[in-house]
Amino acid sequence: MRIYPSLMVKNQKELNILFKKLDGVSKEFHIDIADGLFVPSKVFQFDFKLKSKYKYNVHLMIKNPKKWVQKYGKRFNLIYVHAEVIDDSFAMWMKEQKKKVCIAVKPETKISEINLKYVNHVLVLTVHPGFYGAKYLKAPLKKIAQIKQKNSKIKVLVDGGMNPSTIKDAKKAGADAVVSGSFISKSENPKKAIRELREGLK
Repeated sequence: MRIYPSLMVKNQKELNILFKKLDGVSKEFHIDIADGLFVPSKVFQFDFKLKSKYKYNVHLMIKNPKKWVQKYGKRFNLIYVHAEVIDDSFAMWMKEQKKKVCIAVKPETKISEINLKYVNHVLVLTVHPGFYGAKYLKAPLKKIAQIKQKNSKIKVLVDGGMNPSTIKDAKKAGADAVVSGSFISKSENPKKAIRELREGLK
């Protein structure tokens, strides 16, 4: 199972510090973007510069994802957009951009409310989005089985409160990968932290 460290910063200085701290931890990072509208917090609301030696996926906690994708989309491998703010026309547009259709779902959003017809990846949130260290919610993990039942080819990523204990829940529920934010980035030893997460998967 892949473990993606997440980056959530307010300016380039914070981002540079985090890159230095996480050097050698992963070759691929998960970036969280928040506009202060879809969620209360604001992160990555600046003209950011990324290091070219890494690959990046992104989780857009924003109200107008199309505009953002048009500006920054080429920099990212997978772009997770909230199911709550898009429709099928957006999914078709993403396919036209030669991008996989990746959606994120809030803890309170039901899978029965979402059309998964065009979807390749789903990000299941096990916290209320927008903040590092938000309270872990186990109940949303039930969505993984519901998604796989509708389409077993969909890859499911779990994000929120992942630590060596909760990562076991995600694996047991059938997740294909997880995102870990504060457990890795706020650790004094991020390499040790990711080793502990991998131990939790055994």
